[in-house]
Amino acid sequence: MEWLNLSVRWIHMITGVAWIGASFYFVWLENNLNRANPKEGLAGDLWAIHGGGIYHLEKYKLAPPTMPENLHWFKWEAYFTWMSGIALLCLVFYFNPALYLIAPGSSLSGPEAVAIGIGSLIAGWFVYDFLCDSALGKRPALLGFVLFVLLVAAAFGLSKVFSGRGAYLHVGAIIGTIMVGNVFRTIMPAQRALVAAIKEGRSPDPALPAKGLLRSRHNNYFTLPVLFIMISNHFPSTYGSQYNWLILAGIAVLAVLVRHYFNTRHNSHKYAWTLPVAALGMICLAYVTGPKPVSTAPETAKVIKYQPLPETALGGVRAADAPAPVTAPAAPAAPVASIDFEKVHVVIQERCTVCHSATPSSPLFSAAPAGVMFDTAQQIKLMAPRIQAQAVASQIMPLGNITQMTQQERDLIGAWINTGAQTN
Repeated sequence: MEWLNLSVRWIHMITGVAWIGASFYFVWLENNLNRANPKEGLAGDLWAIHGGGIYHLEKYKLAPPTMPENLHWFKWEAYFTWMSGIALLCLVFYFNPALYLIAPGSSLSGPEAVAIGIGSLIAGWFVYDFLCDSALGKRPALLGFVLFVLLVAAAFGLSKVFSGRGAYLHVGAIIGTIMVGNVFRTIMPAQRALVAAIKEGRSPDPALPAKGLLRSRHNNYFTLPVLFIMISNHFPSTYGSQYNWLILAGIAVLAVLVRHYFNTRHNSHKYAWTLPVAALGMICLAYVTGPKPVSTAPETAKVIKYQPLPETALGGVRAADAPAPVTAPAAPAAPVASIDFEKVHVVIQERCTVCHSATPSSPLFSAAPAGVMFDTAQQIKLMAPRIQAQAVASQIMPLGNITQMTQQERDLIGAWINTGAQTN
């Protein structure tokens, strides 16, 4: 399964690079054509050098006098990107929905979650297609705003039933389905109709190219948000936040602003302000999603008291059996109390080393995910910041909470880290 996941993910990345790369190149080409005094029948031309060769590219206003025998079409990059993406969605989320897809504590069953996921992709395309063909299609700016609001609403709704990671990837899959639907259902038919009309010597229907241009423009602005979603599963401070849908909306706005600058900079740099604004926006998002500082001032310090844990039948202790922590004001001069590492160690062994060990006991993994292991006190201390981010702050670990880590156990680990993560 791991190698199948790797192979499909690699194919998805390769075909995605080909599709988005071609899209970016043709936008650049269109924006940089020399349109001053073009030759008869041409809209413009461009000279370029690449890889040791000089190229001369020409764009016709409509078509050359005689259609070429070999005319290259750009479609399979889009189709294979979508097909590999759907295959990856099935491998990661649908074959074992309890692990990555369903939010911990949710009452959804696996089939219900999968049905919601597939339904969101189908509904996303049909709603988008209907809006584009409606009167809104004649008002591109308003249509863009409505589409943005609906996608944010989808992110909010999915975040309430799926894990943060599952919600993000499904928003990306909705956008990806819209993009490939645009190619398959609108852009390619418009191009085929144009070529057929030219071959038959009749005037092409101007409505189809206009629709294709609108959908192509949408695809262009969708690309950067989709690329972010593709890498977002590596960054739990985004999808793991309780405001993950707002974070996604904010990053999408910043990405669209940056893309707009690159789409328009050939005419002027009046949108150059979008670049520093996007950088500032990312800094602000990093700040608001960061862990809140814990005060250690003597006058406000709290001593966290835990009662000894009861012995289990195996002679050890279970962190889950601990009573709720009791907080009491510390004496003005008292330092912050440290937490007994042995209690933390028991929790991590029960809840985390099932997967994160040199010899995982979980059948899901033959090796520790991402090489992260908690077999020794030194390894646990070294990984304390990541434990804080993923098990305490965002609570995305354990995956799907398959080991049933309790809130009290998370609080215990958080208190241990906040008081210095001492292991002795």
